[in-house]
Amino acid sequence: MNWTELKTDDQLVQLVKDSTTRPQVIFKHSTRCSISSTVLSRLERSAAPSGMDFYFLDLIRYRTLSNRIAERFSVHHESPQVLLIKNGECMYDESHMAISMDELEQEFS
Repeated sequence: MNWTELKTDDQLVQLVKDSTTRPQVIFKHSTRCSISSTVLSRLERSAAPSGMDFYFLDLIRYRTLSNRIAERFSVHHESPQVLLIKNGECMYDESHMAISMDELEQEFS
C-alpha cells in the first residue's frame, strides 16, 4: 500500500482537483483506536486497486483538517473512516469494520 500522508489544506484542495481525473481515497485513522489499527492493517494487507490515489490522515495530529474534510464532503465524522472522492464529491464513505478494499473497488467500478 502506497499512502500519501494528508497534512495540509493545500493537499486537500489538490486532492479535490485530482478527483476529476482519478478517484481519491482518504483513510482517516486514529492512532488511539484499536479498531482503526485493525482496519489499517487489513487495508495494507489487501491489494489496492490501480487507478486510485490513497491518502492517510492521522486525525489525532490533524484534527482540524479532519473536521474540514467532514464539513467539505458533508459526512459525519467517524474513526476509522474511508471516503472515496470522485469529481470533487464524496461518492462513498464507510467506517469501522465495514471498511474494506473490496468495497472501495466495487464503488470505483
